[in-house]
Amino acid sequence: MSLKSSTRQVDGITVLDLSGRITLGEGSVVLRDVIREVLGKGEKKILLNLGDVTYIDSSGIGELVSAFTAVRKEGGELKLLNLTKKVHDLLQITKLYTVFDVKDDETAAISSFTK
Repeated sequence: MSLKSSTRQVDGITVLDLSGRITLGEGSVVLRDVIREVLGKGEKKILLNLGDVTYIDSSGIGELVSAFTAVRKEGGELKLLNLTKKVHDLLQITKLYTVFDVKDDETAAISSFTK
């Protein structure tokens, strides 16, 4: 099962609903392309909804970090929403949980972006 993504706008924030696996190959390419596309449109406030992401491998983690870096470089913000237990544990183990701004509630996540 590869990664699928859909994009929606909520109060000027771009919400990317991801489902599937972020793994070496197609999954990480999909994530990279979607982030590039959103940044290309000049949208700098991005919320990645990972509620339906079942698995992330080391390449997927690398892609999350490079997405975070790319958005920061453009002067934007990237936050994570609805981590599954597996993904949450993975971010804890890799010490990346402290790097990303992680939210459990979409409303709170949307309002946490700087206006």
